[in-house]
Amino acid sequence: MKVQDHAQAAAQFIKDEERTDWHDETLWFVRQKRDLAAHGIPEWEQLREWASQIKDHTLSNLSHYLESFEQKAIANGIRVHWAADGEEHNRIVHQIIADHDLKRIVKSKSMLTEECHLNEYLIQKGIHVVDTDLGERIVQLRKEAPSHIVLPAIHLKKQDVSDTFHDFLDTEKGNNDPQYLTEAARQHLRDYFIASELAITGVNFAIAETGGFVVCTNEGNADMGAHTADVHIACMGIEKIIPKAEHLGVFLRLLARSATGQPVTTYSSHFHRPREGQEMHLVIVDNGRTRQLGRADFRNSLKCIRCAACFNTCPVYRRSGGHSYHTAVAGPIGSILNPNLDMKANADLPFASTLCGSCSNVCPVKIDIHEQLYKWRQVIVQAGYAPVSKKLGMEGMAAVLSSPALYHFSGKMGRTTLKYAPFLVNNGFNPWYKQRDMPAPPAESFGEWYQKNRS
Repeated sequence: MKVQDHAQAAAQFIKDEERTDWHDETLWFVRQKRDLAAHGIPEWEQLREWASQIKDHTLSNLSHYLESFEQKAIANGIRVHWAADGEEHNRIVHQIIADHDLKRIVKSKSMLTEECHLNEYLIQKGIHVVDTDLGERIVQLRKEAPSHIVLPAIHLKKQDVSDTFHDFLDTEKGNNDPQYLTEAARQHLRDYFIASELAITGVNFAIAETGGFVVCTNEGNADMGAHTADVHIACMGIEKIIPKAEHLGVFLRLLARSATGQPVTTYSSHFHRPREGQEMHLVIVDNGRTRQLGRADFRNSLKCIRCAACFNTCPVYRRSGGHSYHTAVAGPIGSILNPNLDMKANADLPFASTLCGSCSNVCPVKIDIHEQLYKWRQVIVQAGYAPVSKKLGMEGMAAVLSSPALYHFSGKMGRTTLKYAPFLVNNGFNPWYKQRDMPAPPAESFGEWYQKNRS
């Protein structure tokens, strides 16, 4: 099945104008909560600066901190595995499952496993994994991908969830009360937790100094899985490392405020060693990250702590939906991470932006997201992955803008066409016209007005 590019998928999303407006308003509400939380602490900008500098330092010494972390983790009794890419990550997880003949598997939210397509890989091996994050479970039942890295089911309304639960959990038809639906999900998932043999979690932060890692959730599902299963597999990208435990407070104060406007996540769970009788594995994954680290213009993207603040503020994401990005990590940050993984397949994403800079303004670790979007556009065009129509259009525009005579002539022709033959512009071949009314043509250009009135 051919994947639609962002513009095509966005066109499908915005056909439902009411849902588009609701999606836009809901995410802006989350952005407003973030602003209130940020303004509530006077040292907010200092925290951002500290976090940015800590990440800069860590990325500049990444190999040292990864080796230190591995040594401490092994000393703590954690079994450490290294994966060069998503395929190797999946093979390692599958091998652990096969070695222990594990059947009952629960997983908390992990964008790395989404990036590596772990669920799909295990399904092909005849293994079913139950996602236990409420939003993840909803989209899993619907056989959909998450549309947001913090709010996986944000594209769905209460009635959508009610219909899904009625179909799969036999809840009361038409009852869309959030408390009722949440309780139904809790009862549904409780048996999976109790019976689980393996818990898979992500990693929000890994501390080189201690060999421990931290998992942040609002539902406690990571804890439920990790504390009931006999085997715990944690999956982390190499960029999740921070040097010292004392640095953790900086990031925990930034993460929840940036993500949902909360002062702190409900559960920030620290794992340092397996409990007695438990086996704990940690899979550390590269999957293109060292390549991104070597790109001077884009290495700062590895500072991302996956808060999704850039999603919630982005006018394009809010009005096009997460699925239009056709990747595990959508939004502005996904648009600078994914071309590194596959430039050709994701060449459309850096163009899915107004370059307004709001993403960079809210980023808690000060990633220059909008500047990287612009730089990726240049790289993609130079690599020959831009659409022919866009390339020809830009070449034509460059010719017009570099010639004053041609510019004035083109402006006059455009005004004349809009006035006497508007159908040549107001049609389906004009992407601008698809969603907007073309403006009434002015009687004269600014240049003509200025020549008449300059005295």
